[in-house]
Amino acid sequence: MPPPSARDRILETAFRLFYARGFRAVGIDLIIAESGVAKATFYRHFPAKDDLALAYLERVDAIWSGQLHEAAAAAGPAAADRLVGLFDALATACRRDGYRGCAFINAAAESVPGTAVHERTVAHKAAVLAWVTDLATDAGAPDPRGLARSLTLLLDGGLASGALDADPDAAARAAASARVLVDAALAAGRG
Repeated sequence: MPPPSARDRILETAFRLFYARGFRAVGIDLIIAESGVAKATFYRHFPAKDDLALAYLERVDAIWSGQLHEAAAAAGPAAADRLVGLFDALATACRRDGYRGCAFINAAAESVPGTAVHERTVAHKAAVLAWVTDLATDAGAPDPRGLARSLTLLLDGGLASGALDADPDAAARAAASARVLVDAALAAGRG
């Protein structure tokens, strides 16, 4: 297996440092030193720090969205079960060593609205909301967007709680709450 490219080493280093310390706390010189690339090589791949931050967020998006989709699919074919099953990704995330919450919420807190980094965080959250809305529609919820919004707020709260209080039970409570929300929404649609 060939060694990772310079771009991959930079991105892996940024992935580790940005998540652990935040964008603002991590300077380009530290990333260059820890990735073992020359400054010119760094700037050839990432002309500005925001370019690296966006590449980091793209990678986080692919990983987190994949985990959400896998957890939902593992819950079975019923859309209502998938709406609750996606919370298994939360349980897995919160148990990881070095867990510091949602990378997108963290990035949004550190970025100025209207910047490319902030817009990328908003786009990620909108994509998750759209996907959950589709699941809620498939489940037959009378107000799929309302249910999806409630569930994504619960998911974001669980992500934050996992970082703030490190309560291993928080994800289970979020999943139980999701089940109540889904069941109530579907019952209202049948009533």
